Amino acid sequence: MKIDILTLFPEFTDSMKTWSIISRGIESGLVEINSVNIRDFSANKHKKVDDYPYGGGPGMVMTPQPLYDALKGVNSQNKKTIYLSPMGKPLNQEKLMELSKEKELVLLCGHYEGIDQRIIDNYVDEEISIGDFILTGGELPAMVLIDGIVRLIPGVLNNEDSSVEESFSNGLLEHNQYTRPEDFMGHRVPEVLLSGNHKKIDEYKIESSIRNTLNKRPDLIDTDKLSKEELEVYKGLRSETNK
Repeated sequence: MKIDILTLFPEFTDSMKTWSIISRGIESGLVEINSVNIRDFSANKHKKVDDYPYGGGPGMVMTPQPLYDALKGVNSQNKKTIYLSPMGKPLNQEKLMELSKEKELVLLCGHYEGIDQRIIDNYVDEEISIGDFILTGGELPAMVLIDGIVRLIPGVLNNEDSSVEESFSNGLLEHNQYTRPEDFMGHRVPEVLLSGNHKKIDEYKIESSIRNTLNKRPDLIDTDKLSKEELEVYKGLRSETNK
């Protein structure tokens, strides 16, 4: 997968190329990340990329010319182009899985009060938000998006099951995880995980996953998406809660 990031701060987004999983994806040739400085495309002699908004209001707005030329420079017309925006659809695991199947992505990072609407209307395929809050720019959301996508690309993770058996992959939070030592300051690992009984361990993981979801994010549970075994465990835990 090739990802072009259009940004005012390429040195910031370039820093993620050294991150463990992302670095592994780049070194293996499975991922290419290219940070493009929008200022390089400004026709203004001072490389200015913003101006006052029509109609008045606080702050500045990124002008269309450098954005258009930057998009043209990466041939975005033939690639899925995403604008990282607080007005976009909330990012979730399902969207990450969908985007991980793309061959090429263009991520547009805004700044100031945003970008000229004509760029969004005519050259952006999708707006994505990482939450209902405001940041100073789109770089951090772009990096969050990339981090979530890259780990889903086949071959990037050592264990292909790592991206399957985790929170949100099946509509549930992940089960509790433990590692050595067995006893830490009097707190022991659940005995079932030490038993070697794979059937019992699988049952524990399902129950732990559903219990975590009920306690922390009950809004995520969709009984229509649960397997028969998961549904039985869910009903049992629900009846316990209602006693």
